[in-house]
Amino acid sequence: MEKVKIYTTPACGYCKMAKSYFTEHGVEFEEYDVATDVQKRQEMFDKSHQMGVPLIEIGNELVLGFDKNRIDSLLGLS
Repeated sequence: MEKVKIYTTPACGYCKMAKSYFTEHGVEFEEYDVATDVQKRQEMFDKSHQMGVPLIEIGNELVLGFDKNRIDSLLGLS
């Protein structure tokens, strides 16, 4: 399975939904709280050129927001 990273903030409802979805489907992920981690916030901006969360990185692909269909496709869950 592709490596999954998720850039989040504590108040983000879609971030919580994405993390729950990953957990329910046994998808391991690394989480970065960009509200407190300035380095990861800059990394997220450098990759996506925006500040919206969640930003989900699956392999070399970026998914902005909780786009379940795209996530399923990239992870082979569909």
